[in-house]
Amino acid sequence: MHGDDDLDYRGWRRPGPVPPRGLDAEPGETLDYLCGHFRIFQYERGHRYSTDDVLTAWYATQWAPHVERAADLGSGIGSVALIAAWRLPGARFCTVEAQPMSARLARKSIRYNGLEPRFTVYEGDLRDPSILADEAPFDLVTGSPPYWPASAATGAAHPQAVPARIEIRGTVADYAAAAARILAPGGMFVFVFPYRRSEITRSRGLAVAGSRGGDASTRREPETPRDRESARLRDPISGVLFAEEALHTNDLILLRRRDVIFKEGEPPMISLFAAMRAADLPPGRETWIEPPLIIRAANGSVHPEYAAIRISFGFPPGDVAAPSAK
Repeated sequence: MHGDDDLDYRGWRRPGPVPPRGLDAEPGETLDYLCGHFRIFQYERGHRYSTDDVLTAWYATQWAPHVERAADLGSGIGSVALIAAWRLPGARFCTVEAQPMSARLARKSIRYNGLEPRFTVYEGDLRDPSILADEAPFDLVTGSPPYWPASAATGAAHPQAVPARIEIRGTVADYAAAAARILAPGGMFVFVFPYRRSEITRSRGLAVAGSRGGDASTRREPETPRDRESARLRDPISGVLFAEEALHTNDLILLRRRDVIFKEGEPPMISLFAAMRAADLPPGRETWIEPPLIIRAANGSVHPEYAAIRISFGFPPGDVAAPSAK
């Protein structure tokens, strides 16, 4: 993306510590900037870090009240944990990943960025209660659960990508159960999930209108914005509802949620969730639904808020044009 000695990019200066490096990408791998001077090893054709991962780390480190110990569930190649570690320089991290090929890349990136004293990488299934049984509780737990059920699998170019996208080893409910089990008092669980799971509806052949009860002629349309929001969440393809039920089942309370719109004027694609254990909060706590985060304006330019967010996790703002050729 940029050269090794690139401290400035279109007027933006790269922040943060310079890692020791000392490792190179092997055939089939790339080494890419992640945040500040931190880089991440990825497979060229495998699962690569995305905006979803970046926003999960940003949201978690923005709202967690106090973090000395953090865990990342289903950590993959380590993108969420690495960004969180960059933003929380005093915290220690445990990651859990079932795929050896992903855990190998995560360890490589951890070493490249000089983070080995702060990280422990566990290879195993996050659903196994013994996987973190010997660890002290965590102030922050993050996760990027797979979005789609096994029935939605259509094949992938790389075997590493399948479990990252498809519910091969559990659902968001399993992530919530694991988080509830390992959270410290007052700790926070932050994760990302689709706003809608329309592909699930198509793959399972659900009849959306019929499943809401009655046909269009007998159903009363919502009359207020709150009624419309409530009806939307009852939609069987609502990813928000699916995630909120996972929290409720595991005695977690959703504190805040922010939906993410990738282009202004379009519906949200993903949502960010921040939850705590019910036992750690006074009863009757209502969820704060934040205004949506817009990634790109209607004209395709980077939205000003997202440009500011990019700067906050050590990435160029993305809204500065390249210098014109003279």
